[in-house]
Amino acid sequence: MEYRTLGRTGLRVSTLCLGTMTFGEADDSSFMHKVGCDEDTAFAIMNRALDGGINFFDTADVYGQDGLTERVIGKWFDRDKRRDDVVLATKFRFRMGRGPNGSGASRHRIMRSCEDSLRRLRTDRIDLYQVHMQDVDTPEEETLRALDDLITAGKVLYIGASNYAAYRLADSVWTSRTNGLARFASLQAQYSLIAREIEREHVPLCREHGLGILPWSPLAAGLLSGKYRGSQRPPAGSRLDQWKDRWGRLDNERNWKVVDALVMIAAELGATPAQVALAWLLRKPAVTSVIFGARSLAQLDDNLEAGAVRLPDEMVRKLDEVSAFDLGYPYDFMARIQGRW
Repeated sequence: MEYRTLGRTGLRVSTLCLGTMTFGEADDSSFMHKVGCDEDTAFAIMNRALDGGINFFDTADVYGQDGLTERVIGKWFDRDKRRDDVVLATKFRFRMGRGPNGSGASRHRIMRSCEDSLRRLRTDRIDLYQVHMQDVDTPEEETLRALDDLITAGKVLYIGASNYAAYRLADSVWTSRTNGLARFASLQAQYSLIAREIEREHVPLCREHGLGILPWSPLAAGLLSGKYRGSQRPPAGSRLDQWKDRWGRLDNERNWKVVDALVMIAAELGATPAQVALAWLLRKPAVTSVIFGARSLAQLDDNLEAGAVRLPDEMVRKLDEVSAFDLGYPYDFMARIQGRW
């Protein structure tokens, strides 16, 4: 397993990060109903991941329902005593309680959310605490000051952003710098061969300011696993079978061309399409670690092998070309004049 520093910090994390959204069996009030795994399977996955060299786990307070996934991880920490082997990331922002302050990134909300996550996770610290999405109703300075105080208190070690617009992320970097506050070490964002939009603004911004990119949904909800082909319907019980709206957005000619190219390259390398899709991301600028999910040991074992896949430059170029997307104005205008933006 390869390890990289998280942005401009000294923290070293594995290039593959175990996403835990599938941990715990949620009821029908959760969007993860029928697409999660039971507690014992989650425990086995976490142990196998650590044994395979992954030291980076990502979760969130809203995964499962009512903190379900954080509670599963907390039970595993108690049972298997491997807390110090894990760089633990979690997130806050979305609704976890009743009333007007049950969501958001205000100081009031952050302090409560952190204490709740620490209790569910049965730990004394959160290694990477991330804002799950920007809060346009809260000044960025308020959010950063609260997070800075949590770092001073030793309850949080590093902070990160997720699902931020580029303008807001740039504002955050400036606010931290000019006010002497802790700065974001990372950006967690949707990024894959299917979803490359962050290359317009976020990737250049992260490279300039030293934020490590943590791609989520690197397999596009399983589309890039190779088990979906052409007009075939998603297999029964799969995520895309449950998430029909997302299937409708993914089912198009451009995406099937990407899948066809991915399957062909995987066959040439003797790898799986999922492994190649993860390896492609690890060749992208500013990417520190790719977050993948697994709800079985077989899925975990397959994805673990991605760390050993080495994509030749010509294969990277081929995947870049087949997955090219419309830059839109002004990026296409700048690219025509300068060759880049």
